[in-house]
Amino acid sequence: MDVGIVAKRENPRAAYLAEELRRTLEAAAGTVHIDETTATALDDEGVPPEAMRQCDLVVSIGGDGTFLFTARAVGDTPILGVNLGEVGFLNAVAPDEALATVLGAFEHYEETGEVRSRTVSRLEAVGDGWSLPPALNEITICGPQRGTGGGLSVEVRVDGSLYTGGHADGVLLATPTGSTAYNLSEGGPLVHPGLDGVLITEMCARESMPPLLIPAGREITVRVDDADVAYAIADGRRKRRIDPPDRVSISCAHEPVRVAGPEVDFFEALSKLD
Repeated sequence: MDVGIVAKRENPRAAYLAEELRRTLEAAAGTVHIDETTATALDDEGVPPEAMRQCDLVVSIGGDGTFLFTARAVGDTPILGVNLGEVGFLNAVAPDEALATVLGAFEHYEETGEVRSRTVSRLEAVGDGWSLPPALNEITICGPQRGTGGGLSVEVRVDGSLYTGGHADGVLLATPTGSTAYNLSEGGPLVHPGLDGVLITEMCARESMPPLLIPAGREITVRVDDADVAYAIADGRRKRRIDPPDRVSISCAHEPVRVAGPEVDFFEALSKLD
């Protein structure tokens, strides 16, 4: 079994655990690849996370941010998240359970040739001649700044039917996984991860509609007007400039994320939110 390990950068605890996992897996006759940054901290050679697409399993050690970074790099390769953060909606494994859990996944693969995992939807934003990398949490369409004198005029349609329109700081489109992240801070509702859909939440709209959860598979279009410039942003990191008037289409990406390991106890994780 080929296993990739991506650890949180500049975190000695994550690097130490990565080394422990490598030794354990190599002792079990596994092949292990560690990301370049972590390998440097361990005085070893590593590989870019993108090279781990060919692995059978990738272990992400850190918080939700590390998991999102790993997911962008490895596509639909199963990811097992080890949680060093406080909430860990994407990371179900505690550090003291990491060795046993990863070794269990290794042994199951050796016996069956499969990694047990579940699929989690991602969103993709597409414009005229461009697209953003798929987002696991959310895509935002927003102006260059928020508040008075900022924002933009938007029109949001679902399968061609008008849902809302007017001036707002922006529009946020979230997966159920992302409902606990940026969406929640914008007043959007929590969505249980067992549901599959897309959540639309306006950001400080002058005449806002309530947030809307629609079934997966529907096409959402956001028309952007009345702004010198706007941006489409995937998971708060990948940004694309939009020159209004323009239209952005958002839909479920063809390539979901495959999450390995035990499922997060959603309600226990909620109890850790501030």
